[in-house]
Amino acid sequence: MIFTDSARKYILSGMVAFVVIGLIVANVLASKQDDEFLMTETLYNQAIQMQSSGDLEGSEAMIVEVLKKQPKSEIANYVAALTMAQNGDMKQAAIQMQKTLDLNPYKVEDPTFMIQLGEIFLGAERFEDAKTVLLHCQEAGWAPEDIPNYQEHVASLLAQIENLQLEEGTNND
Repeated sequence: MIFTDSARKYILSGMVAFVVIGLIVANVLASKQDDEFLMTETLYNQAIQMQSSGDLEGSEAMIVEVLKKQPKSEIANYVAALTMAQNGDMKQAAIQMQKTLDLNPYKVEDPTFMIQLGEIFLGAERFEDAKTVLLHCQEAGWAPEDIPNYQEHVASLLAQIENLQLEEGTNND
């Protein structure tokens, strides 16, 4: 098959037009994505600011909006869990902490995350889950500098779980 000069020009022009149109479409889509990311980041920053200023209900509302846009965001799920725990909604906080762990399984090596997870599971009355998490903390022997009495706190939480389970067993008899 032999192409004439005019056919070659049309083919080349078509390829150039295709590339130019592709670049324009990519630019428009990227611009929309940038706007969405900026809006999500703004909501997240407002949620953190509200949390630090003590407006926990406002913070929770903002972080829920972030989660609607970014449901697979590890940090948004984590902040949502901590905010919900501060608001007293321990069952929902436990769900958000579990999502955080599902998104990043390496969080099991983070001593701060793990003790928070244990505390939230305890607050949500998920005693066996809390016990498993806290035993992991104890076995790991963590002693982070920002939590000076880490192992003592873990031991007291485990004792609290034992007491609650004993009371629960007594009440059921």
